[in-house]
Amino acid sequence: MSSIQSRTIDAGGILTHYLEVGEGAPLILLHGGGAGADSRGNWRVTIPLLAPHFRVLAMDMVGFGDTAKPDPQHFTYSQSARVDHLRHFMRALGIARAVLVGNSMGGCTALGLAVLDPTMVERLVLMGSAGLTTEIHKDLLPVVNYDFTRDGMVRLIRALVNDRFTIDDELVTYRHQRSLEPEARRAYSATMQWIRDARGLFYEPGFIARTQCPTLVVNGKQDKVVPLANAYRFLELIPQSWGYIIPDCGHWAMMEHPRDFVRATLAFAHGAD
Repeated sequence: MSSIQSRTIDAGGILTHYLEVGEGAPLILLHGGGAGADSRGNWRVTIPLLAPHFRVLAMDMVGFGDTAKPDPQHFTYSQSARVDHLRHFMRALGIARAVLVGNSMGGCTALGLAVLDPTMVERLVLMGSAGLTTEIHKDLLPVVNYDFTRDGMVRLIRALVNDRFTIDDELVTYRHQRSLEPEARRAYSATMQWIRDARGLFYEPGFIARTQCPTLVVNGKQDKVVPLANAYRFLELIPQSWGYIIPDCGHWAMMEHPRDFVRATLAFAHGAD
């Protein structure tokens, strides 16, 4: 297998960083929206497992990683902006149709494109996906009130994973350092402010029900960010949907149980439904 390539491309005026490896049909990975998130940190374990089977592309969403972070005075970090960015990314690469795999905010972004541009999405994997209203409770305060300290990053990650998960010091350092970059911090603050103003990161049920493509809903049993009830609600709303629930798993199935997650994703993405 060839090595993972780090690339950039202009996607609708946004200089966009992405990782690419493998050959064949395109499969696009979309990371979540937590502080310090990007394609490398969130998908580092998963990409090598998927690459023998697909042309894997993991993009940094606008405001994250090594992708451009426009000044919030002139750019609105809205959910529609992220959907537009994904659409422009695919068009810039000449990808007419792909399998989309999204975690959390990335899932919400993939879902938006699947509804608004159904011809562009072959199949959809929603893993711990945002898109439905979720109550903010005390377990989520380390995420909502992240204080940009290293200890704060440890608390943030601990809130996202199951209690048995061993937190990797390298990942803590990586995400903490990324979160401190001035432009990243500014973009993250603008993103979180938009979500607070919108009172969440969600679509109306009728919008979600318009999803036409086959969809796999993956959720950790112990996910505090996206509870099981949300997974079941996605299954109720999306006509062609299947569910896969992972025990001893929080919000990061791709890192907590990468092989289990990849097995389910590959079976589904190859059309074994």
